[in-house]
Amino acid sequence: MSTLNTTFPKRERIVSQKLVDLLFSGGESCSQAAFPLRLVWHLRERKEGDEPIQLLISVPKRRLRHAVSRNRVKRQLREAWRHLRQPVVDALPAEKSLLVAFVWISDQLFTTEEIYQRADHLVKRMASRL
Repeated sequence: MSTLNTTFPKRERIVSQKLVDLLFSGGESCSQAAFPLRLVWHLRERKEGDEPIQLLISVPKRRLRHAVSRNRVKRQLREAWRHLRQPVVDALPAEKSLLVAFVWISDQLFTTEEIYQRADHLVKRMASRL
């Protein structure tokens, strides 16, 4: 029985502005929403040294004014991703690389269970489309 990797190291985060622009430039990116989340992803050819999946979490100040609230939502989303990403990892072709972004679209806070359910729904839909 194999153990699942449930860590979220720095190398799996999108930090490059080029990658952010590629993800949100439209064209080949796909998007879907399950309130209070929007999921955007871009499938591309995998280059040497690329991580198979990289994630970006965005909680706009325009939506949640207090930094404490934004940090809480980001923490909840990171935790949900750590547990829910395995179907995406299994569905991803070996020669492809995936850029994923969770964008918060609500003005309110939600419980961890609600966020987990919505993220689970989005991740399963994305995995089925890969």
